[in-house]
Amino acid sequence: MGSIVHPSGVTSNDETGFSTPKITAAEGNVGESRSDEHPQIPGWFAEHCPIWPGEAHFLKVENICFQGKSEFQDMLVFETSTYGKVFVLDGALQLTEKDECSYQEMMTHLPLCSIPNPKKVLLFGGGDGGILREISRHSSVEQIDICEIDTMLIDVYKKYFPDIAIGYKDPRVKLHVIDGTIFLNSVPKGTYDAIIVDAFDPVTLCLGRVLCIQGESFWFKSLDIEELLIKSRKIFKGSSDYAWTNVPTYPRQVNIGVIGFLLCSTEGPYVDFRNPINPIGPENYGISKHPLKYYNSEVHSASFCLPSFAKRTEANKSTAKKI
Repeated sequence: MGSIVHPSGVTSNDETGFSTPKITAAEGNVGESRSDEHPQIPGWFAEHCPIWPGEAHFLKVENICFQGKSEFQDMLVFETSTYGKVFVLDGALQLTEKDECSYQEMMTHLPLCSIPNPKKVLLFGGGDGGILREISRHSSVEQIDICEIDTMLIDVYKKYFPDIAIGYKDPRVKLHVIDGTIFLNSVPKGTYDAIIVDAFDPVTLCLGRVLCIQGESFWFKSLDIEELLIKSRKIFKGSSDYAWTNVPTYPRQVNIGVIGFLLCSTEGPYVDFRNPINPIGPENYGISKHPLKYYNSEVHSASFCLPSFAKRTEANKSTAKKI
């Protein structure tokens, strides 16, 4: 059997478990490596992307737990000594046991702690179950709907990441194995108090009181946060704000360990996303076996503070473009 190269960048063969392909020189430039090629180290996972040439993120693989392909995507689960188990989807690192809390907790509690007594919550994506776990900490919530089309992905998370996928055990959760766009067309406007979109897919419309969707990292060159907020206010007719969190293992898509959140509200009472009015404490376990690890009210408010280069002023517009 020849060498096997998983879309993730983990390279293996039947003899040693891992091997490294040779880095070839660019045609006509002997001795020089091509800018679109990346080194691979035996026994290490490598994540790289054409939009950040010259960079790669490496994690040492202690053990491969699972490799498979569903109808929709390739999946890889492996164990590391530093980040615990890691889940990779189509070559892109999705989460690790060590730092998943910062993303899951912030994406959930930023919107839900900003409104009083949320009762109905809709989640798009989030098939790992972590956001469901976090929603369960809110005792006021009566209904949790999730749209996820890949049931194999859910099964893999349940088997290898039980402390994350535990969110599915909440009796308030109802799984809809259906495309999000189709589901949207069947739901009346204003059905939900909050909608959380765990993706870059803008399948949101105005079906909820508040919305939280993935936003780009402020390190992304083309991201103009002020312009983003102006456009979102025109669409949703309410308040809009940008927050962010640190996820050390999110170097992809120029996140550089930072991922943003776009928070919006529809017409009606003003929602001040920066000051939580529905605080949640470490005693709120919900379905989880553990207390909050990352989120608290102070971190909530601080997450809206931006570095100088990300603030749009006449003085720093040119500087921001150089970052």
